Amino acid sequence: MNESSAWSNPLRNPQDLRLPRIAGPCGLVIFGVTGDLAQKKLLPAVYDLANRGLLPPSFGLTGFARRDWTNDYFINFVKEAVQKHCRTPFKDSTWANLAAGIRFVQGTFDDKSAFDELNKTVQSLDRDRGTRGNHAFYMSVPPSAFPIVSKQLSASGLSHSSQDAWRRVIIEKPFGHDLKSAQELDRVVSEVFDPNSVFRIDHYLGKETVQNLLALRFANSMYEPIWNANYVDHVQITMAEDIGIGGRAGYYDGIGAARDIIQNHLLQLMALTAMEEPVSFRAGDLTAEKTKVLSAVRIPKNLDLHTARGQYAAGWQGSNKVVGYLDEKGIDPSSTTETYAAIRLDVDTRRWAGVPFYLRTGKRLGKRVTEIAVVFKRAPHLPFETTAVKELGNNAIVIRVQPDEGVTIRFGAKTPGGSAMEMRDVSMDFSYGRSFTESSPEAYERLILDVLLGDPPLFPTTQEVNLSWNILDPIEEYWSTLGQPEQYRAGTWGPHNADEMLARDGRHWRMP
Repeated sequence: MNESSAWSNPLRNPQDLRLPRIAGPCGLVIFGVTGDLAQKKLLPAVYDLANRGLLPPSFGLTGFARRDWTNDYFINFVKEAVQKHCRTPFKDSTWANLAAGIRFVQGTFDDKSAFDELNKTVQSLDRDRGTRGNHAFYMSVPPSAFPIVSKQLSASGLSHSSQDAWRRVIIEKPFGHDLKSAQELDRVVSEVFDPNSVFRIDHYLGKETVQNLLALRFANSMYEPIWNANYVDHVQITMAEDIGIGGRAGYYDGIGAARDIIQNHLLQLMALTAMEEPVSFRAGDLTAEKTKVLSAVRIPKNLDLHTARGQYAAGWQGSNKVVGYLDEKGIDPSSTTETYAAIRLDVDTRRWAGVPFYLRTGKRLGKRVTEIAVVFKRAPHLPFETTAVKELGNNAIVIRVQPDEGVTIRFGAKTPGGSAMEMRDVSMDFSYGRSFTESSPEAYERLILDVLLGDPPLFPTTQEVNLSWNILDPIEEYWSTLGQPEQYRAGTWGPHNADEMLARDGRHWRMP
């Protein structure tokens, strides 16, 4: 369906330009539909898309899980998840139409008969709901299950479609645990699905503020001329969490902060920050520019000086006393898995020569925040007394990805009163919540809709994934020789070696 047809949809606000296209007739199959991701994000996102008129009346939703549930029980399960987590108001009319297309198939991933039943269910949706053979398969499952699910989809005929229909697969991160495993995963999936039908989900790329970074850079003439090594001193990209590992011990131990966050989320944010202006914002053009950045990344020779890692120890998170990582349920007391990781990278291009990019992520830190801070060089000459500028830092543009989405510009201004020219840092702030009357779409809404539309600009390609592992693998190999990471107290901002890493370069971490 083209963009103009979206305007005729009576359920859609014609002034809402953010998600202007409506998916055509199709179905979505979710593997792992009883998990936290499906309950808190995927199912509510599907409802919110339907509620905003962005899904067609001929839409089908199928859940696949090993629970011995009836179809009615599953429909009620979906309803409870939607009512608890949906972003838009719950409407009986929207729910009634959506519920009519909900199906459930019970089975395990190694059960051929269950996939045969799933195939029959998909075909019945084509007949009863008019989904026309168009179906996407969402693998909300551990990476170890990707190969068997892919092979079962092929063996049952579910991955194959007629010439006028499509089949697509959605893969959640992590995309392997190193370059070799990522390439093997890609090989297995590519044997079943055409590479253009494989969508790798990085939910950070669906966030409104990440896309606003592109608007900030390329739609405003005041920023792009200074977005280079002539003016920028360094860039800091931070994803901090105030929670521990929770119930994810089985997944997290042995993976760690760098593989979990830096390899995908932070390197993608870095690529968007550093890339050249694309010819267009179509998928191929965006990918080409991101790939150039990742190809130009240089890893420091002295990894002992330019990387840092740590494990959270017991401490206080707000008013709650929390245990350390090694005391978490399911964690080996001798585990060397890091819960904090920081690295310095350089981009060897004309635009960024000499500008370090500092990436950091961690759990049990001071607060939950994700931001991109472009920190500028100090003015080459300050015609003020030294005492007048003692409280003046570097100018900065800070893109806040979450939770308070927006942009802050930090600059120097004269303090009021008196005749002395005394300066200090002040901020100008743009917040989505205060500037727009309607809330931004949740990231999974946009990404699911893009899959159903077959529009892949926000999805990392195989080449981007492989280049990211090329960057991280040498760092992980070095860390594997070091033994226990440095401990840092829960509720603080990480280990001392991370502060020392920046101090060697004459810099310090921002305090979000």
